[in-house]
Amino acid sequence: MLTAVLTVASAAWLSTRATIIKDELDATTHLISELKDNIAADRPQEAAATSEKLRAHTAAARQAAGDPLWTLAASTPWIGANFSAVAEVARSADDVSTLGVAPLVKVFESLNWDSLLPGSGGTDLGPIHAASPSVSAAAHAVRASAERLGNIDADSLWPQVAEPLTRAREQLQAVTGALDATASVADVAPGMLGSDGQRNYLLMIQNNAESRASGGIPGALAVLTLDKGKLTLGAQSSAAEVGIMSPTFPVDPEQQQIYSPRLGMYMQDVNLTPDFPTAASTAQAMWEKKTGQHVDGVISLDPVALGYVLDATGPVKIRSPELLALTKTGLPAELNGKNVVATLLSDVYAKIERPQLQDLYFAGVAKEIFAALSSGTGEAKGLIESLSRGTAEGRVLVWSGTSAEQDIIAKYPLSGSIAGPSNSPAQFGVYFNDGTGAKMDYYVKRTVQLVEECTGDGYRQVKVRITSTNAAPADAAASLPEYVTGGGAFGVRAGSVRTNVIAYGPTQADVETALVDGKKANFSAQHHANRPVGTLTVTLAPGQSSEVEFTFGKIVQHTDPTVVVTPTVQALKEVILPPENAGCGASK
Repeated sequence: MLTAVLTVASAAWLSTRATIIKDELDATTHLISELKDNIAADRPQEAAATSEKLRAHTAAARQAAGDPLWTLAASTPWIGANFSAVAEVARSADDVSTLGVAPLVKVFESLNWDSLLPGSGGTDLGPIHAASPSVSAAAHAVRASAERLGNIDADSLWPQVAEPLTRAREQLQAVTGALDATASVADVAPGMLGSDGQRNYLLMIQNNAESRASGGIPGALAVLTLDKGKLTLGAQSSAAEVGIMSPTFPVDPEQQQIYSPRLGMYMQDVNLTPDFPTAASTAQAMWEKKTGQHVDGVISLDPVALGYVLDATGPVKIRSPELLALTKTGLPAELNGKNVVATLLSDVYAKIERPQLQDLYFAGVAKEIFAALSSGTGEAKGLIESLSRGTAEGRVLVWSGTSAEQDIIAKYPLSGSIAGPSNSPAQFGVYFNDGTGAKMDYYVKRTVQLVEECTGDGYRQVKVRITSTNAAPADAAASLPEYVTGGGAFGVRAGSVRTNVIAYGPTQADVETALVDGKKANFSAQHHANRPVGTLTVTLAPGQSSEVEFTFGKIVQHTDPTVVVTPTVQALKEVILPPENAGCGASK
C-alpha cells in the first residue's frame, strides 16, 4: 500500500515538474522573438530587460529539471532517457541564455553601430576588439550545448519528448552558425579595416551583362584603402587596361583544363572559374605586375549589390565633370537602388558608343557610391542588411592575402570557395560563362532546379535542370548597339547568345549524362577539387529557349541537396526553383 502511495505521489510530483519545465521553456519562445525585435530596432535597454526575463525562465526550467526525484527518474531503465533528454534541453536553454545571450546583449549595449562604419574621418575599432572575447565565449557555450543535444538518441524517446528535442536542435544549430559568424567578424574585421596599419584592397565590380562564373566580367577596378576605419577610393582602372599577361600566371592545372589558360592571361577572365579565391589571387598578381602596387586582398561586388547599398544610403548625385558631361546623352544624373542596374548594364551601352567612355562611366558611378559610404551617408543597420543580402546571393565576395584571415573567411559563403567548410555536404553548382564576347547576358532569363531520384542501390541521383531564354528583341541585331551584340564576333550571330553552362556535383559523385531539350548531348566531364564537373555550350537566337539537364550519380551524401548559382541580373528567387524529390527523403 505504502509503495503504491509513494509511486502515485512521485508521479504527481514529476508531472508538476514537467509542467513547470514546459511552461517556462514555452515562455522563452515569445521572449526570443521579442529580443530579436529589440535588437533589430536598436533598443539596447529593452533588449537587456528581455534578456533578464529570458534568464529567469530558463533558470526556473533548469531548477525543475534538477529536482532530485527527476534526476532519479532519469537513471531508471527504459523511461529514464526521456527524463534525461528533457533535463538536457533545460540545461542547454539555460546555458544559452546565461553564457550566450546575456553577454551578447551586453556587447550590443556597449556598441554604437553607426560609429563603427568606415568613413572619411576614420573609426574607433577598439569596441570591436573589446567585444571579441565575449562573442567568442558565447559562441563556444552555444556550440557546446548544441553538441550535447546532438548526442542524444531521439529515436528511442517518447514523441512528446523527441519533437521538442528536434526543435531545440534546429534552433541551436541556427544560433550556432550565426554566433560563429559573429565571432569570426569580431576576430578579423578590425585588422581588415586597418586597425593595425593601412590595408589596400583591389575593388572589382563584376558586370553581369557579360557573365562569368562568379558573376560577370570584371569591369571597373579601383584600389580601396582602409586605415583605422577611414575609407578612401584611389586610382581607378579597367580590366582592359591591365592588358595581357606574358608569360601567363600559373593556375591550378585542374581549373586550367576546364577553363583554359585564359585564367592566367587576362584580367577579364580570372573569374571564368567559380572559385573566387583562385580568381582573386590571380587578379592580385596581375594588378601588382601591371601597377607595381601591392594589394592585401580583393573585394568584389556587382551592380545589383551596389543597388542594395544605394537602397540604404539613398540616391547619389553625379558630381564629376567628366561624368556630368556623359549624362547629356540621357544617362541619369542621380542614381538610386531602382535605376543603377539598368543604367550600368544596359543604358550605358545604348547611350555611349566608345568603350573607353563606358568604362569611365561604370567606374565613376562606383566611385560616387563609395564616396557616399566614406562620407557616412546611411545608417549602420540598413548598410549591414544590404551587404548581408548581397553576400547571401553571392554578389559580395572577399578574399584576403593574409592566410590567417583567409582561413576564417573560407568558412563562409562570402569566400566564394567551391570546396571546403563553406560548402554544404550535398552542394551542387551551376555557373555561366559568356561565349558571345558581348553584353547580351542582360537579356537572358534562367532557372535552375534540382530533381532528386533514388536508384535503389544505396546511392542517390540528382538531375540539374537549367532553362535559358534569350529575351532580347527579335530585331536585336539592328536595334541593339554592336558593342552589346558583339556584331558577329567569335562566330556568334548578332543578337544571339552563346553560353558555356557548367554544373558541379558534390564530392565523390559522377556526372553521367547531359541532355539538351530532351536529347542526349555531348559534354565535357572533368573534376575540380574532387567534385565532378560537366560543361556544354548553348547558343540561343532572340526568343529562343533551351533546357539543359545534367545527371549526377553515385551521390553518397544523405542530406538534402543545395545549389549555388552564378548571380545574374535576375532576382535569385526567380532563378533557383524549389527542388523536386522523387521520394528519396533525407536521412536522419
